[in-house]
Amino acid sequence: MDRTFHPRFRRTAPMVALAAASVLLMAGCSSESGGKKAADGGSGAAASSADTPRMTVALVTHQAPGDTFWDIVRKGAEAAAAKDNIKLVYSADPNAGTQANLVQNAIDQKVDGIAITLAKPDAMKDVVAKAAKAGIPVVGLNSGLSDWKSLNLLSFFGQDESVAGEAFGKKLNETGAKKAVCVIQEQGNVGLEQRCAGVKKTFGGDTAVLNVNGTDMPSVKATITAKLRQDAGIDYVVALGAPYALTAVQSVGDAGSKAKVATFDLNKELTTAISRGDIQFAVDQQPYLQGYLAVDSLWLHKNNGNYSGGGEQPVLTGPAFVDKANVELVSAFAAKGTR
Repeated sequence: MDRTFHPRFRRTAPMVALAAASVLLMAGCSSESGGKKAADGGSGAAASSADTPRMTVALVTHQAPGDTFWDIVRKGAEAAAAKDNIKLVYSADPNAGTQANLVQNAIDQKVDGIAITLAKPDAMKDVVAKAAKAGIPVVGLNSGLSDWKSLNLLSFFGQDESVAGEAFGKKLNETGAKKAVCVIQEQGNVGLEQRCAGVKKTFGGDTAVLNVNGTDMPSVKATITAKLRQDAGIDYVVALGAPYALTAVQSVGDAGSKAKVATFDLNKELTTAISRGDIQFAVDQQPYLQGYLAVDSLWLHKNNGNYSGGGEQPVLTGPAFVDKANVELVSAFAAKGTR
């Protein structure tokens, strides 16, 4: 991974070390998590999980159907839940209003803690305030670094999307790229917009933004293909998620374009594509760590009064680059669905 960003990882080291130590001391069994909309788990915890009182934690994200990035986040959350004697209730919806309703459902169920993403923070403001009024601690993960403190969340786990975008733009400069198109799969998602803005800020060439309907992959493919046919000067497609990067590779072929593809985020198929040379590089924000630390932080807060990041600073999990030089190292973990 790019050594330039190792200092950012050092900021998270105390929390990561604590989580790792907890795993070794109290290795748990499977957590109890449910399906997409508002699924619930079973009852009993394994004997090898923490001996602290049983907790219920709701993890509510803006996951869109088919976006495998969130499977990795969820695996991390489930691992922490298993270790901590937590019943994990997972629900998700890309529509901000529906996501807010899912958070309200968690409040109504009187859960012990809530972990949420803030892709569209304005839509979450009122329901987060309701959670606070109900005495339920809320932490943020993945999206919302610019807003978690103003919404009075306990902690935040993720990467600075603007910094990640700027690093991406610098990386494009190193490749000699001249014209890039940044593909946003969810219009209005502040984190995605920050990524493209960061790319544009540091990339020395031209940057265009292309909005696509991320819930309809055939439409994504057709829209990118049309853009590449329209502008033969595009030499790099910047995707903001692994499934969209893999689809962009197909679009490049369909359009007869010579453009290369690079992306944010990883999954098993994406690491294979990097190995083959279909994808040039990816920015890894370590989603497994985001899910794990978010759930674990709620357990630590309840049982030891801890505030991850001191309640003032985010716990950063990225960015770092994965390319042909180091993809083999990452692939072993990606095969298990944890990277």
